[in-house]
Amino acid sequence: MELKDKLLSSFLAFEENVNMNSEIHEIRSRAIKDFEAAGFPTRKQEAWKYTSLNKVLNHDYTVFPKKEDTIEYRDVEKYFIDDIDTYKIVFIDGIYSSHLSSTTHEKIDACLMSSAMNSSKYKPVIDNYFNKVAPQESLTSLNTAFSHEGAYINIPKNTMADKPIQIINFSTGNESALMVQPRNLVVVGENSHVQIIERHQSLTDHPVLTNSVTEIFADKRAIVDYYKIQNDNHQASLIDNTFIEQQRESVCSVHTFSFGGNLTRNNLNFYQKGERIDSTMKGVTVIEGKQHVDHNTLVHHAEPNCESHQDYKGVYGKSSTGVFNGKIVVEKEAQKTNAFQSNNNILLDDKATINSKPQLEIFADDVKCSHGCTIGQLDDEALFYLQSRGVPAKEARALLMYAFANNVLESVKIPELKKRINNIIAEKLGVNIGFNL
Repeated sequence: MELKDKLLSSFLAFEENVNMNSEIHEIRSRAIKDFEAAGFPTRKQEAWKYTSLNKVLNHDYTVFPKKEDTIEYRDVEKYFIDDIDTYKIVFIDGIYSSHLSSTTHEKIDACLMSSAMNSSKYKPVIDNYFNKVAPQESLTSLNTAFSHEGAYINIPKNTMADKPIQIINFSTGNESALMVQPRNLVVVGENSHVQIIERHQSLTDHPVLTNSVTEIFADKRAIVDYYKIQNDNHQASLIDNTFIEQQRESVCSVHTFSFGGNLTRNNLNFYQKGERIDSTMKGVTVIEGKQHVDHNTLVHHAEPNCESHQDYKGVYGKSSTGVFNGKIVVEKEAQKTNAFQSNNNILLDDKATINSKPQLEIFADDVKCSHGCTIGQLDDEALFYLQSRGVPAKEARALLMYAFANNVLESVKIPELKKRINNIIAEKLGVNIGFNL
């Protein structure tokens, strides 16, 4: 049975365990029909021209894990940013893990989507925000149809989250192949601030396919810092769909660090709904072997006096493949827009490839917009200079690659996370750079 058919039949079983009379389930029912009509995306679609899901979809995935598994903290401690105190929302094979989590309902709500969907307390937030910014496309519709568990984060008006929030999804490998579909909802009130760190991590080499959807809503003057660490095993594939709606004078940034996994597709869309908004998306990709990472971004400028900044760096070794498809849309009303987009890449080997397509669609006449792309190799003169000063060739290459990505790391606002990313990059490069940031 093909995966699409399996998912359609599994939806009938899924319905037996949820409230079929709820408004949420009406949304689910419409979404599964949308997915049935659209199917999985193919390379015939322009947005998926350089990314094929065929090999990823070939496995016989288990859609519902057979049992809840328990993981000891000591076995997964290294995957947490434990240098600082954080709230933790942890899932194991798509099921909430209470003993690994540390949630709260005090000044803020950092808890579960399943609780929020089934509680009258959270109904106004769910009604106002759930599935309101995620478009009805193939993979987002599939996630909506099976939406049940994930992180629910609500930061009330005039509130600063007292510590960062970690969302971690572990896959145990108890199933020969597993598909999970976490659904996250983040609502940040007027004048509020939150920092969130997200990670998907497999604990074995069994194939895992994650189709994740995150909706983020930033009210007036809200500040959202979102960090994605993608350093999974080489049999894990991730389709990460993130949609952000911003109101007047809000500031939102998303940093994506892609190092591991088999196939990773990041769909990141910003929608600006007011004036003097700032949207930032930055990323560092360091991959090798036959890994594939695809960044597909959109910033939609609909109001005047707003800014957006995109800066993606990629280092590709061996037979790895990168894709960057970034689009900036400036509507006629969005005068005085300042939009910047940059994608810079280094190919370390002859078989490594990058397909880059920065795009601007500008309908306003008083704007400052720029985009650019570079693809090249390490500077031989710089390598020679470092080696002439006694730096071994391997370390010299690593230092140049680190310097290449450093301006993205500089904007990370959590020092402990910055140190962790530095360590991952050093490990990927196979050297001890010696930074302690």
